[in-house]
Amino acid sequence: MVRSSARRATAVAALLALYAAGCSGPATAPPAGATPTGGAGATAAPPAGPSPVPAARAGLGGRPSPSARPCTVFPADNVWHADVSRLPVHPRSAAMIGAIGGGATVHADFGSGRWEGAPIGIPVTVVPAGQRRVPVTFGYAGESDPGPYPVPPDAAVEGGPDGTGDRHVIVWDRAACRAYELFDAHRSGAGWRAGSGAVFDLRSNRLRRAGWTSADAAGLSILAGLVRYDEVAAGRIDHAIRVTVPRTRTGWTWPATHSASSATDPALPQLGQRLRLKRSVDLSRLPRQARIVAEAMQRYGLVVADHGSAWFLSGAPDPRWDNDALHALGGLRGSDFEVVDAAGLMVNAGSGATG
Repeated sequence: MVRSSARRATAVAALLALYAAGCSGPATAPPAGATPTGGAGATAAPPAGPSPVPAARAGLGGRPSPSARPCTVFPADNVWHADVSRLPVHPRSAAMIGAIGGGATVHADFGSGRWEGAPIGIPVTVVPAGQRRVPVTFGYAGESDPGPYPVPPDAAVEGGPDGTGDRHVIVWDRAACRAYELFDAHRSGAGWRAGSGAVFDLRSNRLRRAGWTSADAAGLSILAGLVRYDEVAAGRIDHAIRVTVPRTRTGWTWPATHSASSATDPALPQLGQRLRLKRSVDLSRLPRQARIVAEAMQRYGLVVADHGSAWFLSGAPDPRWDNDALHALGGLRGSDFEVVDAAGLMVNAGSGATG
């Protein structure tokens, strides 16, 4: 900006000319690796030219503006990001692995293409700043965060619009750095209805209230545990992975906040239980995509999040997944895993922060 001062007219004119040239010249190039697509979370003016992907449908490929504050999925000290490779083995590990299925094989419950007419995995819808909020009604309203939620009418539903499964809807508002997660979601009038719903502040370690569910049986964030293609493409997953098991026992293990079983058999794992792929398992022959997933299971482990088929890993669908590579994870069996004692990581029962 030109300041008023006792300067010569020629100096003022030169400064004004320099200012005008800077405003009318080409835009400054973004940092290397940045993708100024005008995607979710953008706070600066969009780049010249049309965005290749509509903001409300950007999905996991959309990125915030380079000027936007980065939105990570929970802080670096959150339990989802904890390295569990050296934690002690739980004293009932062998029994719990046997109850899950020692001979059952690992299955990547995500991939490219379609299965029974729907994308494979739990989709994530990334929304732009200012996405319109709509009413959401809940079957389990007493344990759900009330609406309205910024869920667009075309938000991706697990299993597709006509799916009959869990029908999760995961909305990631990167500008606000929040995840809005619904279970059994259906369009309803101008909004949505769902079995349950939860809102997660992704810059906070705060857990849900003890005894409360979320869109997941364990009361945890689903987004936090999904395998996403962009992570694998970058060469590293920095968090634990969501896994389902056939049965759990009553109660929960931190960081879970909810129980979905009345069984008391001590051989059964609890929701929130942390599992780990054994260090002795050789990963060198796995194809790249499978190897990166397996490396995360050795370092960050798995979190028992819901009931379902044994050793089913959760991830987001993406056309760039190599399904043949992901199928190679089927060479891993339940007996290749162990349950770890993660109690020593806890700082406070109401927080996901680790010590």
